[in-house]
Parts: sequence; C-alpha cells; structure tokens
Amino acid sequence: MSEDTKGGNVKSEETIFEQEPAHASKSTAAAVADWLRTAADPTLSEDLALALLKHADLPAEVLENLSKNVNAISRKVKMALASHPHTPRHVSVPLARQFYTFELMRVALSPSVPADVKVAIDDILISRLKMITVGERLTLARRASGRVAAALLLDVEDGDGKTLSGHDGKIVDGKRLNAKPLAHETRVMQTALENPRLTETLVISSVLRPLAKAALVSAVARHPKWSKRREIRAALLRTEHLSLANALEFGREIPAPLLSEILTNSRLPIRIKNQLLRESGRQDNAC
Repeated sequence: MSEDTKGGNVKSEETIFEQEPAHASKSTAAAVADWLRTAADPTLSEDLALALLKHADLPAEVLENLSKNVNAISRKVKMALASHPHTPRHVSVPLARQFYTFELMRVALSPSVPADVKVAIDDILISRLKMITVGERLTLARRASGRVAAALLLDVEDGDGKTLSGHDGKIVDGKRLNAKPLAHETRVMQTALENPRLTETLVISSVLRPLAKAALVSAVARHPKWSKRREIRAALLRTEHLSLANALEFGREIPAPLLSEILTNSRLPIRIKNQLLRESGRQDNAC
C-alpha cells in the first residue's frame, strides 16, 4: 500500500521510513496524530507494525494504541513492543507474561528496555525456574541476567524430601515430585557462577540466604574468581556450611578484631568459630 487508505490511513514501510528524519528531528503534534492513527488502524499489517516500532521516539500513547490493535499484534510485534524504550510498564509487563523462556531472556537483556521492566521480566523468569527443563536452566545460567543467574545458584531442592537414588523430592501418593539429579543441579550452579553478568554483590547475597546449600558455599569457596574476593570471603565466614579448612584459610587474612566481629554474626558451628579465634590469637601473639 503506497498511499493512505481512505478508511485507515495505513502507510507503507517505505513511507514510514522516509518520514523518520523529520520525526527524529522534531516530534510535532501532526506526526504524533499520524502515528496514533497508524497504530490503531485495523488493517495494519505485522510488517508495518514492526516498521513503526523501529522509531525509537514513539510516544507512550502510540505504543499503547498498538498494543490494543488485535489485528497487528502478532508474537513478533509483542516482542518488539515489549522491547521498546517508551512502552508503558502496564503494557510491556503483561505482554512479557505471554513469552516463552528465551523470549523473556532476550527482552530482559535488550539495552532499550527500561531498568524497572527488566527487573519485572527477571522476576517472571525466576518464578518459572521450577517448571523448565535442565537444558533451559543451563542456557539461562550461562546467558541470562545476573539476577536470574543468582536465583539459579539457590534453585535447588530444599532437602525436606526423601532422598532416593541420588534424587531429592517429596513423596506424594507414591510419586516423587520435583525430583532432579543432583549432578544436574551442580552443573547449573557451576554454570551460573561463570555468568559474566553475575556480580560480587549478588554472590554475597546468595551465599548469605538461608536457602544457600553446602554445595553452593563450597563451590564459591573454591571458585578461582569469587574465592579471591575479600568481601565474599567475609560473607562465607558468616555461613553455616563453610568447611574448617576454608574457614582457617580465609580467617588468616582478616585482622583479629574484624574476624571476631564477623564471627559474632556467623552461623558457623561453634567448634569452627572457636578454632578460628584460637588461630587468630596465636597470630597476634606471634606478631
């Protein structure tokens, strides 16, 4: 369609792009009105909707109009709409709930998506972790945001179920629910620790959570990157699962007054705390 239709005013993709310099230089009332008509037109095609969404300066009301256009709102258009920097949160987040796992990940990692919307999409992803396959979890651990990677560090069985043949799970009516091989859980956790978007703050928050398991504490304590960070070592000393060997290694590098303060709020067994304090006292006497 090369001209406006009498009933719909839908433009061709070529016309939309020809007008872009004028729209980019100044957003006039006429341009916005034209966009509003185009977004709401019932004859708008998927291709033209996607062309319209390539305008980074579309106002929120245009995007909201497009979200209500049932004839143009295909899956591709929904993805582009949720990824647009000006799409209102009350439009983008409900759209995101309709996406598949990797679609959510792509939108959350898009640089154009506002920070608050990324957080909301991450929350949707995190809420689905129990329902997706191990392969999907591994991909998320490797490529998703730091928040999702941190959630995968903790997303293991809670240990209140019966252990059968290397699987943890609750037994209900003779069936084991939510059972996952421990090797898979460890693999997901190790992959998440290598995620380039995972931050020191997120690692510290994860190991200090009551849900943190001995496997996570041990993996972080041995990790070639994270185990070298002073703040992470201090956090590990506050957990209940750190081994005596790791506790002694980390405690040697911490001044006695600070170590005593850390151990005051630590969940380590009392025998390990006492050993650390004795070792710290010997070091002070040697100095």
